[in-house]
Amino acid sequence: MVRRTPTASLQGIVTDICGYREICPGHFRMVEYASLTVPLVISFAEAFAIGLGKAPGDNDRFASFAAGLFAGPVMIESFGRACCVQVNFTPLGARRFFGQPMSELADRMVVLDDVLGREGIALRERLGNAADWDSRFAIVQAFVAARLADARVIPLEIAWAYDRIILSGGRTRIAWLAEELGWSRKHLTGKFTDATGIGPKTLSRIVRFNQALGLSRREAGDWAGIAADCGYADQAHLVREFRDLAGETPTALGQR
Repeated sequence: MVRRTPTASLQGIVTDICGYREICPGHFRMVEYASLTVPLVISFAEAFAIGLGKAPGDNDRFASFAAGLFAGPVMIESFGRACCVQVNFTPLGARRFFGQPMSELADRMVVLDDVLGREGIALRERLGNAADWDSRFAIVQAFVAARLADARVIPLEIAWAYDRIILSGGRTRIAWLAEELGWSRKHLTGKFTDATGIGPKTLSRIVRFNQALGLSRREAGDWAGIAADCGYADQAHLVREFRDLAGETPTALGQR
C-alpha cells in the first residue's frame, strides 16, 4: 500500500490517493464501516469481490468502478492478485468530479465505463502502462484536476449545510438547517441527496458514528460516556447505530 496526499489544488475534493498491490497468494477479507469516502478504483489485475451489507456472492466481482456512499458495512474480498489505484473523494468533491447526481452512485458500485466513459478507459490504460506509482499518482491527479476545471460549483447553501453537520459532529438539527436556509426539509433533503447521495439525516448518522468510533480507540470500554459525548440518546441507541453502520456491536469492534 502506497499513499499520497493530494496536491493543494485538490484539497477538499480528494482526501487521499493510494496504490495497492498484492504480492502473496491467499484469500483476504476486510470490512469497511460506513464512511464519507467516495472511492474511484482503477484496477490493472484481478477483480475484488464486494458485498454491501453482506458477504459478497459469486456475481459480486468488481475491477474498475466508483462507489457512492452506503450507510452500512462493506465486505471486501481479494485473492492475492489485486493491483489498483484508488482515489478517495469527499462527497461534495465527488459530485463535482463525476458531474452527475450522487444518488446515481449511492448504495452501489458503478463500473468505470459507465461512470467515466471513454475517458475512464483511456485513463486505465495510461495508469496500467505507467512505470511506477509516482507516475500513476501524477497522471491521476492531472486527470482529476482537468475534469474539475469545467465542473459545476456546489451550491453555497448545500456546502454551508454540509459543513455545519461535519463541524457539529452530526448533532446539528436538520429542521434548524432548513429554517436557516428558508427551505422546507423536503427541499433540503432533495438538494442534499443530489450532492451527496444521501439525505442530511443519514449523513449526520455516519458523522456521529465515525466520531464515536474514533473516541472508542482512545476511551476503550466507556461506551456510555462515548454515547453521551456524541449525542446519542443512550448507550442502547449507540449500539443500534453500530449494528447498522458497522455490522457489529461496539464491544465486538473494541476487541479487534
